[in-house]
Amino acid sequence: MNQIDRGKSHDGSRNMNPGGIGFWALIAEDFRTNGGNFGTQGFWVLFWHRFGNWRMSVRPRLLRAPLTVLYLVMAKLGEMLCGISLPYTVIVGRRVVLEHFGGMILIADRIGDDVILRQNTTFGIARANELQSRPTIGNRVDVGVGAVVVGAVTVGDDAVIGANAVVIRDVPPGAVVGGVPARILKNGPANE
Repeated sequence: MNQIDRGKSHDGSRNMNPGGIGFWALIAEDFRTNGGNFGTQGFWVLFWHRFGNWRMSVRPRLLRAPLTVLYLVMAKLGEMLCGISLPYTVIVGRRVVLEHFGGMILIADRIGDDVILRQNTTFGIARANELQSRPTIGNRVDVGVGAVVVGAVTVGDDAVIGANAVVIRDVPPGAVVGGVPARILKNGPANE
């Protein structure tokens, strides 16, 4: 995901794991990125997210059915035991860190490469009648504790979202935002 591409969200019909890397290599990278510890909740949630996508490449559908049941059970356990909801329909880039755990609802259109997300982060819709209006998170974004990003907003590459910020408007690349509602505290190099 080198560039943010709105409007091509994942409908769940195919494997949308990052290209150019095999499933097990991707899992090994997630393991290293999330601390290299099998007890890390972020790693397990990412594992089942990646598995949920990978299973969509299994054909025919009849062979995929038991994998789907396994995915659904494990994704629900991830929500209950880890406190992190990350459906396989969210496109997730490489080297994403789910720092700490708990209270993460990550219903975005896509999450870029090298993103750091901290506990109590919420991505989702802003209004019940806009179910497809989900955020797009760029590459190398750093999201603080308790941040909320809702609606069809785009958070540009290299942006920083402060703790407890509520983002309801686009964030330019490289900007630092904070507050409720979030406002730009510092522009990125391209916007100064």
